[in-house]
Amino acid sequence: MIIGAVVILTSSCRRAETSAATDSPQAGEATRVAQAKLPSMAKNQTSAYCQSCHADVHAAWEGTDHANANQMVGEADLAEAFAEAHQISDGGATFDLEDGSDGPAMVWHPSAEGEKQRFPVQAALGQKPSRQMLVETEPGRIQPTDMAWDPAAKEWFNVFGQQNRRPGEWGHWTGRGMNWNSMCAHCHMTGYEKNYNVATDRYHGTWVEDGISCIQCHGPVPENHGQNGAGAGVDWIHDRHRAMETCAYCHARNEQLTAEFPPGEAYDDHHRLTLPVQAGVFWPDGQQLDEDFNWTSVRLSRMYHAGVTCMDCHDPHTTKTILPVENNALCMQCHTAPGRTMPGTGVQSPVINPLAHSRHAEGSTGNLCVSCHMPTTNYMVRSPRHDHGWLKPDPLMTKELGIPNACNECHGEESIDWAIAHTDDWYGEKMDSRQRARARAVAAAQAGEERAVGMLLELWESEDIPAWRATFLQLLAPHADHHPEIAPVARAAASSDDAMERASAMQVLASIPGSEELLREGMKDPVRLVRFDAAWALPHEVEADAQLAKEFLAYLDLTLDQPAGRVRKGQYLANRGQLVEAEQELALAARWDRYSAGIHQTHAMILQAAGRLGDAANAFFRAARLEPGNGQAMFTAGLAYAEANMWEEARNALELAVRREPSLHRAWYNLGLLHHQGGNGVAALEALENAEQQGPTVPDYPYAAATIYWQQGDREAARAAARRALQIDPGYLPARRLLQ
Repeated sequence: MIIGAVVILTSSCRRAETSAATDSPQAGEATRVAQAKLPSMAKNQTSAYCQSCHADVHAAWEGTDHANANQMVGEADLAEAFAEAHQISDGGATFDLEDGSDGPAMVWHPSAEGEKQRFPVQAALGQKPSRQMLVETEPGRIQPTDMAWDPAAKEWFNVFGQQNRRPGEWGHWTGRGMNWNSMCAHCHMTGYEKNYNVATDRYHGTWVEDGISCIQCHGPVPENHGQNGAGAGVDWIHDRHRAMETCAYCHARNEQLTAEFPPGEAYDDHHRLTLPVQAGVFWPDGQQLDEDFNWTSVRLSRMYHAGVTCMDCHDPHTTKTILPVENNALCMQCHTAPGRTMPGTGVQSPVINPLAHSRHAEGSTGNLCVSCHMPTTNYMVRSPRHDHGWLKPDPLMTKELGIPNACNECHGEESIDWAIAHTDDWYGEKMDSRQRARARAVAAAQAGEERAVGMLLELWESEDIPAWRATFLQLLAPHADHHPEIAPVARAAASSDDAMERASAMQVLASIPGSEELLREGMKDPVRLVRFDAAWALPHEVEADAQLAKEFLAYLDLTLDQPAGRVRKGQYLANRGQLVEAEQELALAARWDRYSAGIHQTHAMILQAAGRLGDAANAFFRAARLEPGNGQAMFTAGLAYAEANMWEEARNALELAVRREPSLHRAWYNLGLLHHQGGNGVAALEALENAEQQGPTVPDYPYAAATIYWQQGDREAARAAARRALQIDPGYLPARRLLQ
């Protein structure tokens, strides 16, 4: 039984740790060397330590968003925010602002009747465009309030807008989804260690310095740094690609594989990057949709594939662009004749005339490269972020799939058809590109359409960007057990040069019989991401390799302070047959995030596997109630109740299912059978008639009606229904026997 082989945590702020080693002397030395590269190990290497030799760099960094990513309340400029005591409200709960002798504080009113709670403000998270106040809700547990200060507008606002998140929700400011220790600190502090105690559910966090300072990006330096040539010990920073992966540590949506990231190491050895696989996270063409940050878009892009790195556009110390964007100078550094040849790939950038290409007047918004190819999306209400996929605006995909396009974002008064006409007229057949083909295939796969398999396989064969190949493989994985043509693709991908592609191949091979040897090879892969995905597929073999077991089990324990971490641990235990322990993990996850349909569904599956059919059915029902428009989820609950012989609950769930989605013909069919079992022949025939109308190609439905008519003594109606079944399938033996 494989239950959800891979769970992906989709937080913005989850990071890394070095792999644990065996007890051999060589492994012990390797561990010491690896630990020497961890920022948390360099307790004295603060920005002040580096300033004496690197004063110019320190001056460029000081005052930046990196430097002030997290400031203690005594250092942060909060005077205007707490200039006067008054009340602020997000439309639900309210805060009173105080500035007492012990510093600023926020007094929270959970509701009109709720007991007030006073929280001293410990620090400010972020610098611009907003500063969230960090308060300690219990010893060691830090939470950022949803009411943030806008230093430019000089006003308070709610970072979740009109969402009105409720106390008890995972994403409420008091919930685990907004916990600083787990979700924020790794990317806002230097050398941060979470130090979560599983037994007490408490944090004992430590760090080297507030904000993102030198060693968080460059790593600790040896004692002889600077004595044997500048940069001794951190020579990897001259590898622009490896340096970019260090940026990706924080500028990505991912799942952490290790507890801390050693700067300069391979990104895929410490993270699982989130790809546009799950609907609602990215748009099907790869554009940012949810809180996605940049690294996924970059790796999916043609620019990254050609060799463009972060430092080609950004100064890592000032965090500003190296050239202005207002006159296209940043982009034209590569796209002016004769074009730039990118180091490492040899790709020559195409020459572009912005005026001729954009068809917009010089100096206008539409003439700016970034306006069309890096559109912004607002997050947390007031935080606009540029998409880094450098895609072309495509109004046709807006019409087909709802994907936003920069043309209509700017020309909001015009129709989509207007934008389609202009792009077709200006760019012609160039619009019908691979970008469109990817979007259509990904959207079809996310919608569960059978045609998606052929579309994805065709794209995979000609795709040259590994991140897209990995995306296609992950979308193909659910179909691998009943589409034999997927197997050769997965076997080929298992030997790819790209780690993400190899890891995705492991996810596909997990469902293909006879793939055990390839999976065992994957468990020995040099990249941790691949090893872990192979380990998910062969859970009973993990402990046969001492080092793999040590690092994999450490990975499972990384996020036990979060519901998704408990789910992951529970799935692993369930796949090893430890159903009692697995159920305990899922029960805790469900308590921590009681509004998550997915967690309740996974809990239900484990309860079902453990033979607790009634409890499983109730869990399926709870999950379905959390998705009011999902008839299929309620249908699943109805079947689970029927399996548990809970007939009244089963009928109720099936009635809710067809009310939500009248097209669910299988639900109508099962409802008809239940009505018949309960002695209500009229309701049974009515439900079966609906099943037959919604599923006209299924002979089971008219045949079921035929048997009921026969039992009622209506021979003519029974024969007519049986003949309808045979019209659908002339070889349908039950109907033929009934007629005979």
